Amino acid sequence: MFRPQTLSRYAAALMLAAGAVAHAGARPAVVELYTSQGCSSCPPADALLGELAKRADVLALAFHVDYWDDLGWRDRFALPQATERQSQYAQRLMIASPYTPQMVIDGTKEAVGNERERIYRLLAVPHVGVPVHVEFQGAELTVRVEPATGMAAGDVVLISYLPSAVTAIGRGENAGRELREFNIVRSLKTLGTWQGAAAEWRVARKSLPADAEYVAVLVQQSGPRAIVGAVSAALPR
Repeated sequence: MFRPQTLSRYAAALMLAAGAVAHAGARPAVVELYTSQGCSSCPPADALLGELAKRADVLALAFHVDYWDDLGWRDRFALPQATERQSQYAQRLMIASPYTPQMVIDGTKEAVGNERERIYRLLAVPHVGVPVHVEFQGAELTVRVEPATGMAAGDVVLISYLPSAVTAIGRGENAGRELREFNIVRSLKTLGTWQGAAAEWRVARKSLPADAEYVAVLVQQSGPRAIVGAVSAALPR
């Protein structure tokens, strides 16, 4: 039998859990592809990412790394931040070294980027997280993260991306090929930390790359670790 004070704490815990459920909501699964135009194994993974990008329940992002750039072809979309992010994942996921093509799902699972069956299995689970919103007004965009109890704090990461591009490759492993790529990350920046309470950040539109057409916002445990919130939106023309 519960003592009165124990019962009171138990009731409070139930109320807290109910609040967490009330404030959580469905979110897209986040699929990050680490790829390079200089990698001959990457085009099939790029194509698979393009397929996943069509799904309403998936936020697919292609991070082009720069460690292939000295092997015959310089990837015009390569970002040092992408290489650093993948290196951090390698440490967290206990991988011997970064590689391409690699897909990371929700910050917690990884697979070779063209392992279709494994990737689809990893996506076949519910994805719940804190609601995140992106709003546009004039020359600014506002990022809002709703309050939620019972969820881990996380970094709020703003990503800009280009939905598709075609590149003719002149040298390297893909020489002579024309590569079609999807949801190409053009910038990423940590805006701050979400601690469970409602939070808001404002960003100048002019601070984003000129070729970016969409933005995504991730709420992700530091590390990087698990993603607990995600949303994407088209930039106003």
